[in-house]
Amino acid sequence: MSFPLLTATAALPAIGAIATAAVPAARRTAAKWLALAVSLATLVLAGIVFARFEPGGDRYQLTESHAWIKDFGVRYELGVDGIGVALLALTALLIPFVILAGWHDADPLETNSSRWRPTQGFFALILMVEAMVILSFVATDVFLFYILFEAMLIPMYFLIGGFGDRAHSGSDENAAAQRSYAAVKFLLYNLAGGLIMLAAVIGLYVVAGSFSLSEIAAARANGSLDMATSTERWLFLGFFFAFAVKAPLWPLHTWLPNAMGEATTPVAVLITAVVDKVGTFAMLRFCLQLFPEASKWATPVILVLALISIVYGALLAVGQRDIKRLIAYASISHFGFIVLGIFAMTSQGQSGATLYMVNHGLSTAALMLVAGFLITRRGSRLIADYGGVQKVAPLLAGTFLIGGLATLSLPGLAPFVSEFLVLVGAFSAYPVAGIIATVGIVLAALYVLVLYQRTMTGPVREGIGGMPDLKVRELAVALPLIALLIFLGVFPQPLTDVVNPAVQHTMHDVQKKDPQPEVEAAK
Repeated sequence: MSFPLLTATAALPAIGAIATAAVPAARRTAAKWLALAVSLATLVLAGIVFARFEPGGDRYQLTESHAWIKDFGVRYELGVDGIGVALLALTALLIPFVILAGWHDADPLETNSSRWRPTQGFFALILMVEAMVILSFVATDVFLFYILFEAMLIPMYFLIGGFGDRAHSGSDENAAAQRSYAAVKFLLYNLAGGLIMLAAVIGLYVVAGSFSLSEIAAARANGSLDMATSTERWLFLGFFFAFAVKAPLWPLHTWLPNAMGEATTPVAVLITAVVDKVGTFAMLRFCLQLFPEASKWATPVILVLALISIVYGALLAVGQRDIKRLIAYASISHFGFIVLGIFAMTSQGQSGATLYMVNHGLSTAALMLVAGFLITRRGSRLIADYGGVQKVAPLLAGTFLIGGLATLSLPGLAPFVSEFLVLVGAFSAYPVAGIIATVGIVLAALYVLVLYQRTMTGPVREGIGGMPDLKVRELAVALPLIALLIFLGVFPQPLTDVVNPAVQHTMHDVQKKDPQPEVEAAK
């Protein structure tokens, strides 16, 4: 039996979470270093998975399959494709930065307190989320994926509701109430989507007699699975609804600004850069692969929802006064681009959507984490409380600018490549949709540059003059992310070589080919 590399990659942070939670209350610093060490070791394993993956090989590699619940045909079945391995690597890469950025976010307010405080729990929950997200990217049993899809809500609920943003303006009681509201809203929205998905999962088993992606695909290929059109469409809607909530896609997006606004900055990054990617990833892996006809049937409506997300999210970002909520609405706009690329049903669009998931994770992490450093210094999330930061903290302002420019997809930075591919893929199949989507680019430039201008330029406002620049720990968070944004913006081939073969498999699933350009014959 070969070494279960995928299981080990997910099990390590899960075991690390238990060990971190068990660290004695008085040894909070030891808990932090343990969590960081576990996240770095997980990154090493994820790097081995990425290195061992062969883009030209089988669709699912490093596979594992073991009986789990025999009476119901549920198996512990894992396998990674090009899309999953890219997102697995993104998750493992971001978690050490999340831990470093949140180094003091759960410290006790009483520095001499030796009683139990939430520091150990905070980092343990982050590691537990990492374990579940990694498993969700490699699960090839539908029921196993559903369990992970729902289970990750539990640690995320406690991270949002139990560890609030200390820069919240207002009384402690008001902050706690808003944090509790955001956590409950997050949980209820995602539970509602999950319950509908559960009904669809059961329906799929009744129709297909299996939860295994490989078995269902084989049954489709040999003609032994004959799914009625109406049944396939209903099952598709059940799956898609849950994924659209998680993504989030308009009009199921309203939980995201609340959750990101009230959570600590590292947890906000965990939400939008890591957890939400499970939704868009699942659209590619499950919706298109299991229900190809229904996916094509629903495409026109989904494209409209994606375009509304792009424009609506960007417009609301322009009008925000809160830095974190601005980034949240910008993320809604970006997820609209990802869904547009997926359902344009072109290889450029789907490759761009997958790259967008990775690049959005990097750019949002860079911008949000540096914004968190800024907010911690000033104690306010309101844009109006800032001004002239670049004169007193040039490193902070510079990293904030690069993160913002990546968010607006400036050429030379990683998100530009993915957004360009999405627009090319959308325009080749649906020209009107491609044209409307470009409005999001214009609005992105507006909200990012206005944000930078109001916070970083102009006269130094009261309370800004003594602001310290980035410290060593903060530079260790910001600089590698910026370096990656530049590297992948100039040389995206390491990702495209891995992603493109997986996209071709998905295109084959839905029996779609790229539209051929119309070229007039020379007279």
